[in-house]
Amino acid sequence: MGEPKDLSVEYEQALLHKSQQVYRLRLYITGASRSSLQALANLKQLCRQYLHGRYELEVIDLYQQPELAAQEKLVVAPTLVKMFPLPTRRLIGTLANKEDVLRLLDVNSDQAGS
Repeated sequence: MGEPKDLSVEYEQALLHKSQQVYRLRLYITGASRSSLQALANLKQLCRQYLHGRYELEVIDLYQQPELAAQEKLVVAPTLVKMFPLPTRRLIGTLANKEDVLRLLDVNSDQAGS
């Protein structure tokens, strides 16, 4: 057995390379509802502007996979879940408030195109 991992070193390296991190995002929607389509459009626009080339977006339609709502303890859709970088965070709604989304992503509004 090798030495135990020093998580503090990994954390510090992650902070140093924050501008290179790939964000893993999940957007839970309910079909082609107006609010779901608006949330998807808003999120894509913000990701293109602030995380260009540094994000993976998985869109999950709860009408097609209803078991995930209970599994993920979702009560409302659309819901955005930032899976990585940690901590995991959630935001409910159409994602129309840019500042709320950027806060969830832990991105400063002056980081466009980083």
